[in-house]
Amino acid sequence: MVAPIKLERFAGNPILSPNPRNAWEDLAVFNPAAWHDPKNKEVLLLYRAAESGPEYKCYLGLARSRDGYRFERVSDRPAMDVTGEGFDGATLQDPRIVKMGDWFYVTYACRHYPFGQFWIPEVRQRYLTPDCPPEFPRYLRQNATLTGLAMTRDFKSWIRAGWLTHPLLDDRDAILFPEKINGQFALIHRPLEWVGPDYGTEHACAWIAFSDDLLGFPFARSRKLIQNKYPWEAFKLGVNTPPIKTPHGWFTLYHAVGPDKFYRLGALLLDLNDPGRVLHRTPDWLMQPETDYEIEGFYRGVCFPCGTAVIDGRLFVYYGGGDKYCALATCDFEALLNHLRACPP
Repeated sequence: MVAPIKLERFAGNPILSPNPRNAWEDLAVFNPAAWHDPKNKEVLLLYRAAESGPEYKCYLGLARSRDGYRFERVSDRPAMDVTGEGFDGATLQDPRIVKMGDWFYVTYACRHYPFGQFWIPEVRQRYLTPDCPPEFPRYLRQNATLTGLAMTRDFKSWIRAGWLTHPLLDDRDAILFPEKINGQFALIHRPLEWVGPDYGTEHACAWIAFSDDLLGFPFARSRKLIQNKYPWEAFKLGVNTPPIKTPHGWFTLYHAVGPDKFYRLGALLLDLNDPGRVLHRTPDWLMQPETDYEIEGFYRGVCFPCGTAVIDGRLFVYYGGGDKYCALATCDFEALLNHLRACPP
């Protein structure tokens, strides 16, 4: 039996809170992507920010830290704004960052129409089905979530390349690997509709695909990566953080929704040459919602990381608490890897 290991919360949490001075982030700031630049000794957080209006538009903000613990906002303006046009016109959500060459590649969940304040039933119902003619594409008629791809060198100017996932699926938790594998790009994703006997899973789960082109994944064949296995994984699950390359395999974190609807975190180690093969998986959760800032938010009971960094041998896990705050948990990375390597696939 493998002894459990847990992530340790930073005593200064939350590391970012809603900012009443900026209308675009006055309600919530959460689910941050992270990038660590060891040369400049800097950590960047690209976080999801929500306005307090009933439309619940979401933006991406940017914060910077010299030590990985204490962050300052870079600007009073969003780093990436909604435009009201295109497939990502009303909301930008849950970014993940990888860097290849001089460019940062950001995957993000998005919608053309506003989502509405989902925790207020009468408001949510108003935005559930947009007023669309039947000829409109499915993702517009159903206000479904697509995953977009944006590229930048400086988090100031962007190329919004288009959607990364299939336009006929509500597909999110899409995460790129930071390098090609066997000459191809690799993507982990979580299509909500891929459930039932044809897919061998009762609940939405994580899949992996490979493509010669970054926008070729809708045409690629996907393989199931992980599905519900342990008692704390009762409903949907998805991978959270861009994989970190280690000598033992690709390390990443994933979430699963439990019987109590709480979001808990586990870890995976994937084969370096075939990341569709799970080498090790934590049978017990590494973190669960316990504090006020994880339980008393707009979603009651969620820890949701979108970025990690390894700083001086410690794994820094940057996560959203309660769909309202940005928070941090850490652990000794080598100890976690040794624990994970003792776990079954």
